[in-house]
Amino acid sequence: MVWALLQRRMTIQSSPGSSGLIDASAERDTYYFSNFYVIGLTLTAGIGGFLFGYDTGVISGALLYIRDDFDAVAENHVLQETIVSMAIAGAIIGAAGGGWVNDAYGRKKAFLLADIIFAIGSVVMCVAPDPYLLIFGRLLVGLGIGIASVTAPVYIAEVSPSEIRGGLVSMNVLMITGGQFLSYLVNLSFTQVPGTWRWMLGVAALPAVIQFALMLFLPESPRWLFLKKDKTEAITVLSKIYDPHRLENEIDELTVASEEDMNSQNVGCFDVLNSKEMRLAFLAGAGLQAFQQFTGINTVMYYSPTIVQMAGFTSNQLALLLSLIVAGMNAAGTILGIFLIDRCGRRRLTLCSLAGVVMSLLILSGAFFLQSSGIKSHLCEMQALHTTCDRNLGWVAVLGLVLYIGFFSPGMGPVPWAVNSEIYPEAYRGVGGGMSATVNWVSNLIVSQTFLSIVAIVGTAGTFLIIAGIAVAASVFVVLFVPETKGLSFEEVESLWKERAWGSEDARRRLLA
Repeated sequence: MVWALLQRRMTIQSSPGSSGLIDASAERDTYYFSNFYVIGLTLTAGIGGFLFGYDTGVISGALLYIRDDFDAVAENHVLQETIVSMAIAGAIIGAAGGGWVNDAYGRKKAFLLADIIFAIGSVVMCVAPDPYLLIFGRLLVGLGIGIASVTAPVYIAEVSPSEIRGGLVSMNVLMITGGQFLSYLVNLSFTQVPGTWRWMLGVAALPAVIQFALMLFLPESPRWLFLKKDKTEAITVLSKIYDPHRLENEIDELTVASEEDMNSQNVGCFDVLNSKEMRLAFLAGAGLQAFQQFTGINTVMYYSPTIVQMAGFTSNQLALLLSLIVAGMNAAGTILGIFLIDRCGRRRLTLCSLAGVVMSLLILSGAFFLQSSGIKSHLCEMQALHTTCDRNLGWVAVLGLVLYIGFFSPGMGPVPWAVNSEIYPEAYRGVGGGMSATVNWVSNLIVSQTFLSIVAIVGTAGTFLIIAGIAVAASVFVVLFVPETKGLSFEEVESLWKERAWGSEDARRRLLA
């Protein structure tokens, strides 16, 4: 009874003709849980997102204890930033190469490679005798994360019916946020254990090993198989995803797409930039990825315990506990995003998300401004009230963090990954997704490597005010450059970019005549 109710609540109503893969003669309902085969593929691929999230969250807590173990780290902000950001530097390389690996060798082999590299990196971090070998381990872990960050959303999108594709790709983001939440629980669990941070970082090898074992038994992406002319195996996989009538439509769509892509088998970065429609797609996808980072999400996730301590809560354990609340809100907001992304659409959800982000950042900035300014002294003239005022302003800052995550996670969390998994044609999907993911990781590196330094220059209040301004710019970007792709098949999205680049089909024919 409960399961049936859950299915009804998570149903997507698809109007006739809303997707090139839907029978236009009748309205049909598609359930997130109507095909457990697709759910199984999604969750297994999502372990790559879990690794991404776990590493993002665990380093924020581990850093507190790494500073205690290594005096050189405690005394050097740049070294702290390097420990955090070296994984991101590795992810940049992994994402850049991961697109090529996906296109050349397939999504499945890309997953297996990512898992091997990540597991080795986790072990190296666990046994590191000094901060420099720890940094090398972070680099290896980053390589694995970068490859997985490209592969997971593409694989999930290619095994998903178009009308629930956004929600299923967003489940990968739920795995990211779930990994972040679990990492804080792990951090708290190991606070009293000898070798605290080594356990925190070392256990990350376990999910990588699990995904490697599961992926050995799962199929390759049917769309990649079809493009590589392995049509028999592709149809076998597709038959487990679609009913017979829908399967026939899907095969027809793939046949047309593969014929159009015959001359685009070995596309590279310059091919994306040389095509007007692909430039527009890349601008939208890469722009969303950049703004996801520059609006501060991984500033909060990497440094949330540090931010909490800046707000006046000096205990390591209390900082980790309050950060756990932030991570829990992140996971809960992502679940809301899964529910909304295929109902509200990508654009509307993103714009609502950004509006809340701006408001939350202003609260954060205001709390830190009052805490550091002379205004507080006038408000709390009695010396006995200073401690109470500090504590109250600290709680306002924590509230700002929680609100920030609550608004960010349903929209700006999943939407950039969902959009980038669906805006490129098959022949461009690996390299285009890899280029956009690389932009995400480069932006992530810039943010994580500079946050503490910027705080030291302009103050915490000024830093969050700058991020609020960037969020406003992100809203303008979405309005101007990001189209709505809700419910569209891959082929319809491709036509959308052609129309944006060349006008209507009739105008395009006249232009080319």
